[in-house]
Amino acid sequence: MTDDEAIGDALLAAPDGTPLRVTATPAALAFLAELVARHGPVLFHQSGGCCDGSAPMCWPEGDFVVGDEDIRLGEIGGAPFHMSRAQFDYWKHTQLIIDVIPGMGGMFSLDNGTGRRFLTRSRLFDDAELARLSPLRGSGGRVRTNSSAS
Repeated sequence: MTDDEAIGDALLAAPDGTPLRVTATPAALAFLAELVARHGPVLFHQSGGCCDGSAPMCWPEGDFVVGDEDIRLGEIGGAPFHMSRAQFDYWKHTQLIIDVIPGMGGMFSLDNGTGRRFLTRSRLFDDAELARLSPLRGSGGRVRTNSSAS
């Protein structure tokens, strides 16, 4: 399956036409609902590498401390989705589409041990979408736009 086929049913924009910085496929949303039913409210943090590569990590709310250097990109299935400010500087032109595939989740992520794992797919925003993006706030309250760091 190609990325285009996998993300075909994901909602890419809000009802007002504003592009979503992060969204999810229906399969990922269904899997997320299973995890929330089992573990309660969760949050996501996009891993920047190291042990779990670039996997979206899913944590029970309260088990992961979101820092001042993290940016909240939005929500998927009601779960906040964060990324480090430094990583956002590289990915600011990219829409993240969270999908689910067979496999082993990140070692500390709630998808570990389920036989499925979250996967970040992506697409570049076009110029019109970039112009419509809403500014983001980090945990420290600082506003970030696409032009804050080029």
